[in-house]
Amino acid sequence: MEQVFQIEGMSCGGCVASVERALRAQAGVQQVAVSLADKQAKVAFDAAQMDVARLRAAIEAAGFEVVG
Repeated sequence: MEQVFQIEGMSCGGCVASVERALRAQAGVQQVAVSLADKQAKVAFDAAQMDVARLRAAIEAAGFEVVG
């Protein structure tokens, strides 16, 4: 499954790295692509192991706001 998150609060490459680390640490996450310019993260994951709410919570726990 794939989900795109709109993220507020990213202002540098370090922010992008923090979001990537937070998402990759989650069980079932297969691929992560975070774009500072687009303010979004695309995440491919196994829906049997992970769900959208927990991915959103991981981004927010890293200190960023998920919009929408």
